[in-house]
Amino acid sequence: MTAAPSPAPAGRADALRNRETVLRTAARVFAEEGLEVSLGRIAQRAGVGAGTVYRHFPSKDALVEAVLARNVEGLVAAADRWAARAAPGEALFGFLLEVIEKSAGRRHVCDVLTADRGWPRAVLGAAAQRFGKALERLLRDAKEAGAVRADVRADDLSALVIGCSALLSAHRDSGRGMRMARFMLDGLRPPVVTKADVFRDAPSSPGHETKGLRYCAECGAQLRTRPTGRPARFCGPTCRQRAHRRRPVTWQG
Repeated sequence: MTAAPSPAPAGRADALRNRETVLRTAARVFAEEGLEVSLGRIAQRAGVGAGTVYRHFPSKDALVEAVLARNVEGLVAAADRWAARAAPGEALFGFLLEVIEKSAGRRHVCDVLTADRGWPRAVLGAAAQRFGKALERLLRDAKEAGAVRADVRADDLSALVIGCSALLSAHRDSGRGMRMARFMLDGLRPPVVTKADVFRDAPSSPGHETKGLRYCAECGAQLRTRPTGRPARFCGPTCRQRAHRRRPVTWQG
């Protein structure tokens, strides 16, 4: 008969709980107050003694590295969730939008990666490698599904995420910031052919000149496909009225 595993000692469980509390608090304090904050300040915010912080993280650099690695590991887990629950194209673009949203506002932590040539260190480096592999996997699956341009590389995606995160942080309206980020990500999609080839001498049909139209004739927004009925020319009544007002008036004598 196999003996049941014994529970972890109470002291060990308390230590793990304290370490988790310090990490969560440090991530929040770094984002709010910057990297200049002292370990004593983090201990105060976490509700633990300074000795507890130093026991787990002997220096601020060690704590910053642990916070960064924790953030990256969270993104790796997100990549796995997207791959498991969505089609390849949706998984890639959904993951990129999640990374952009989560990375916005973490300027102080990201500055360490660009300013200090000693980064990444061992713990952060291992987490970054796992992130890179997860991103490569999502990109490869999306390419095989024809959902992304064949010439896009993983480092292109990383640079685009950084730029979109900065845009989102700078925009006063987060909703519009995410909208702009989506516009930028749409550039990764394969080009869409909007006009089919026709015979040179084929007669035109005035009653069906909008058949197959994919974008609003007034604002350029993508139109919703109608299964039945007359093909749409405008995305809504506002564009329809705006176009109608610009029509030339025909005078009859």
